[in-house]
Amino acid sequence: MSNDQPTPGQPPEDDDPFLKKPQEPSPPSEGQPYGSAPHPPPPPPPPNDPYGSGGGFGAPDPLAGMPPLAEPGKRILARLIDFLIISIPLYLISLPWGGAVDVNGDGDDGFGDAVASGYSGHQLLWSIIGLVVYVAYDTYFTHKDGRTLGKRLLKLRVAMLNDGRVPDTGAALMRAVVLWAPALLCCPCLWWLINIVLMFTDKPYRQGLQDKAAKTVVVAAR
Repeated sequence: MSNDQPTPGQPPEDDDPFLKKPQEPSPPSEGQPYGSAPHPPPPPPPPNDPYGSGGGFGAPDPLAGMPPLAEPGKRILARLIDFLIISIPLYLISLPWGGAVDVNGDGDDGFGDAVASGYSGHQLLWSIIGLVVYVAYDTYFTHKDGRTLGKRLLKLRVAMLNDGRVPDTGAALMRAVVLWAPALLCCPCLWWLINIVLMFTDKPYRQGLQDKAAKTVVVAAR
């Protein structure tokens, strides 16, 4: 009797719609003499890799059997939708306590003073609250089915690079923290700029820093 038992809490492979489909083996050729060893199959042609996969000759492509990589423009728009879904209600909730953003300055102190005072105690508190909300939102939906609300609208999803599965809780949390913590606590403009540039230039999988940390990719949803 086999001792292989499914791990508790882990869905069976057939229930994961994003699991990379294995390649079907080729049927045996007709007319082959009984008992003779099959001839080795001819080497496959170079893979159709529109993303410039640099795995080297003979290296398997992790994206084989998966949908194509998501377009950078759609990824940016999906992220903007997610940002608005969270930030607008969060700002409205903060209004009775003075708002999450200070708009009462007179503007006479210049840009330098504005940057220096950008994280007062009040601002820092709401930044931390916002970070918790954004990370929880991203982690929940990414682990649930690989799609936040913005990605669902634009037919995108997050997948593990090695096998196409929906990210587990650890990978989803790592991805969310790396994405949102620098953006909300220290260097938002620089952080978003780096990630947008990587969406267009990273080879071979167009991974942002959060994807590299969690070993994920963003692909088109079927």
